[in-house]
Amino acid sequence: MKTLFFTLFLSVSSILMADQIPNRLIDYKEFQKIVVASASERESHRLTEPQFIEAMTDKTAVALDARSASKYELRHIRGAVNLQFTDFTAETLAKIIPTKSSKILIYCNNNFIGSPISFASKAPSASLNISTYTSLRSYGYTNIFELGPLLNVRTTSIPFDGTEVK
Repeated sequence: MKTLFFTLFLSVSSILMADQIPNRLIDYKEFQKIVVASASERESHRLTEPQFIEAMTDKTAVALDARSASKYELRHIRGAVNLQFTDFTAETLAKIIPTKSSKILIYCNNNFIGSPISFASKAPSASLNISTYTSLRSYGYTNIFELGPLLNVRTTSIPFDGTEVK
């Protein structure tokens, strides 16, 4: 019983202390709001392989690859621009995405198998698509579409470029 009380006390203390450390540049509560608010929208914006290929024909759409530059160089969807997720800022995003309402097509490691170096799988809940979608919404982008299925790089109809592509 003492152990349970002590654990509960530590948990409550940790929560209260977390609220007492101010940092105006970190807003977890706003992040949570964005995740909740965009959940159903995100699901309706997940595209099948044929839908994604069709969306890529829109010359105004931006295909965004948020993986590292080294993974992008190995293999990326033809026509995609690379901006590593850790480099997202209002300024860097504005350089590659013309407007907040521009159509943005995203994909990540967890969309492809058959290329374990360039598309190394992540934990499902840590999928880069999830983080990218939420981050883009945080920056005010409203027209985000995500490749939904898991595809084999050898059999997909989606075209690739990169040093790994033969």
